[in-house]
Amino acid sequence: MIAYILLAPFVGPFADSLPKGRVMVIANLMKLLGTGAMLAGLNPLLAYGMVGLGAAAYSPAKYGILTQMLPLDKLVKGNSLMEGSTIVAILLGAVLGGQLADHWLTGSLYAISGAYLLAVLINLLIPRLPPSHKLESFNLVMLFKDFTRATRTLMRDADARFSIVGTSIFWGAGSTLRFLLVAWVPVALNIHDYSTPANLSGAVAIGVALGAVAAARWISLKTINRALPAGVLIGLAIALFAYSSNLYMAAACLLLIGFLGGMYVVPLNALLQERGHESVGSGHAIAIQNLFENFSMLLLMGIYIWLSKLMIPVVPTAMIIGLLVFTAISLLAWLRIRQSH
Repeated sequence: MIAYILLAPFVGPFADSLPKGRVMVIANLMKLLGTGAMLAGLNPLLAYGMVGLGAAAYSPAKYGILTQMLPLDKLVKGNSLMEGSTIVAILLGAVLGGQLADHWLTGSLYAISGAYLLAVLINLLIPRLPPSHKLESFNLVMLFKDFTRATRTLMRDADARFSIVGTSIFWGAGSTLRFLLVAWVPVALNIHDYSTPANLSGAVAIGVALGAVAAARWISLKTINRALPAGVLIGLAIALFAYSSNLYMAAACLLLIGFLGGMYVVPLNALLQERGHESVGSGHAIAIQNLFENFSMLLLMGIYIWLSKLMIPVVPTAMIIGLLVFTAISLLAWLRIRQSH
C-alpha cells in the first residue's frame, strides 16, 4: 500500500508513456524479484515492498489498456471480463495458497514465483500498442506537478469524482474484511487453521465474479446509477455477516457481499476509464484511483486496529465496519442522485 501511495504520481505517466503490455512485463518481473527475495531470506516487509512496487506499476497498465483495445460501448463488458478473470485468479490463489500453507509454507512461495514467471511470459503475447501519452522527460518535479494537475482535473469532473470515491470505499471495506476474517473465524466459528479464512475470501471472490457478469448484462455507462442500490447494500451485508453463526451462513453472506461489490465496482471502474481517457489519460486516472483506494484501505484498517486496541470484540467490530460502509455509500448515492436531478 505504501508503494501504491508513494508511486502514484509516477506510475500513471510511466504506464501511459510506454506500450502498456511492456509495462506489465516490467511490473511482473519486479513482483517475481520480490518473491525471490523472500525465498532468499530477505526481510519479509522489504520483499512485500518490492512486490508492491510491481503491483503499483501494473494496475494502471492492466486497466488502462482496455481504453486502447475497446470502443466505449464495450468498456463495462471489458471490465467485467478483466475483473472476473482477476477474481478467478484470486479465488484459486486464496484456496490453493491456504491449503498449501497448511502443509508446506515455503512451497506456497515457490508456487507464487512460478505464477509471476508465467505471467511475464504471457504478457509478451499482448499486442504492442502505441503509448497513449508520451512524456518528453521523466523529471520527478514535472511528473509530480503533472499528477497534481491530473488529480485536480478528475476531481472537478463529477463522474470521475463519483467513481474514485465510490470504488475507494468498496476496496477499503474489502481489504479490511480480508484482515478481519483472520480474527473473526476462530472467534465466531471456533475453527483454527489457515485455509478457512482463505476459503471464505474465495467466497467473496466468486461473488464479485458473478456480480461482474451481472453488471456487464444490466448496466452500461448510460445507466451507471443502476449500480447504486448494490453499493448501498454492501454495508448492510457486512453487518449481517458479522453475526453469522455457522460456516455455511458466513459463506453465503460473503458470496452476497462479493456479488453486490461486483455489480457496484465494475461499472464505476469503466466510468473512470472513460473519463480518464477523455481527459488526463487512462493510466493517470487508474494511478489516481489507486492512490485514493489505498488511502481508504489504510483508513478503514486503521479504524479496525483502533477498535481492536479498545478491546472491542471482533463481531461488533465487523458490524461497525459494515455500518460505516453503509453510511458512506448511502451518502455518496444521495449526492449522485441529487446531482443527476
